[in-house]
Amino acid sequence: MSRSWDRTRKRCNLFINRLAIIGVGLIGGSLALALRKQGLVGEVVGIGRGEANLLRGVELGVIDRYSLDPREGVKGADLVFIATPVCTIVGMVATIAPFLHPGAVVTDGGSVKEEIVAACELLMESGTFFVGGHPIAGTEHSGVEAAFATLYENRRCILTPTPRTDPSALAVVTKMWEGAGSEIVLMDVHKHDRVLAAISHLPHMVAYSLVNAVGGYDRFDDNILRYSAGGFRDFTRIASSDPAMWRDIAHMNRDALLEMMDFFAGSLADLRRLVAAGDRGGLEQFFARSKEQRDGIK
Repeated sequence: MSRSWDRTRKRCNLFINRLAIIGVGLIGGSLALALRKQGLVGEVVGIGRGEANLLRGVELGVIDRYSLDPREGVKGADLVFIATPVCTIVGMVATIAPFLHPGAVVTDGGSVKEEIVAACELLMESGTFFVGGHPIAGTEHSGVEAAFATLYENRRCILTPTPRTDPSALAVVTKMWEGAGSEIVLMDVHKHDRVLAAISHLPHMVAYSLVNAVGGYDRFDDNILRYSAGGFRDFTRIASSDPAMWRDIAHMNRDALLEMMDFFAGSLADLRRLVAAGDRGGLEQFFARSKEQRDGIK
């Protein structure tokens, strides 16, 4: 083990003897690789339904072994990370809870928290713990081959403790994400879902809608999407994300998302009025205000 690994372990005061990852794709696989890179984990057990993906995970060194049965896969795990679609997380916790050993900590990477955390906390067996989490990182790619060790470096990870959250379990999950390179932010579940509706869920809805609108524009005989260049391609990159995943997110966070979609519709309507009126000064102010806010993002 290298000296840099030793320093990281001492700083984090963490070593996970056995980590079980349910959902070995970009998110789960990248966490495994990040922790391996820093020498913070012993055995990594991959759990999922697609055996070909899990076999590839073993070949790539992302996981050590795998199980198609979550109940078997989590046995003996000190920490379980669930990186499955948001609509499956509660059901998964219900399945594995009776098979966790005392002291085991379960956390997740779902981008919707209020409904998930409330249900999962109630499902945990005595002496086992759930901590809601959401790493703010990702790409439009999926599957274990998309995983890479630096995905979480210099990114934020939101943890959503409640009055029921065990402080020791929260500390373990905090150290895990810090070990993967993330900055930890603690946030109330209600606030989390509204913040993510604004900064993540709404942009995906806009990107999907824009591609559908432009692709369906039928004034000309050919598909004008083939003329798209850098601006359109960059802006709509996230529309290449997994449709099933975003279906579930839109469903589970619908109240917060609808609130943000209505708010955005008002802003777009304001812009439309300025364009329709030929208000050059108003348009410049609108764009300048947006540029100032965008340039201030750190």
